[in-house]
Amino acid sequence: MRYLGIDYGTKRIGLAISDEGGTLAFPYAILENSKSSLGEVKTICAHEGVETIIVGESMDYKGEPNIVKKEIDKFIVELRNVLGIPIIEEREFLSTQQARFYQMKRKRVDDSAAAIILQSYLDRKNNRPILETL
Repeated sequence: MRYLGIDYGTKRIGLAISDEGGTLAFPYAILENSKSSLGEVKTICAHEGVETIIVGESMDYKGEPNIVKKEIDKFIVELRNVLGIPIIEEREFLSTQQARFYQMKRKRVDDSAAAIILQSYLDRKNNRPILETL
């Protein structure tokens, strides 16, 4: 089963894809957040055979939904209407900062942040400790 990970942002949307076995996540693409984003995600899902989408659930330091969460929720509803495949929210915290730490030389790391979110989900789903994947 192949998964697509999404790190939703108001300016850009980071995408990551899993291997066919659903065990490893890889940075895939960075989309500009625009009216065409849904269509681009739909095309990618069809081209890559994606069966499930994992979207980062954005929270603040207190564990409360942050200002982007309402936009993420709207995006998820639109994705469900367009794609008709399962969409799962994965709790994430500071994934972009973590991606910047590992990708210091890259200007944009949205796809790497999406890979971190997706890998977190895959590890939990496959009951594998995060350290085991490093």
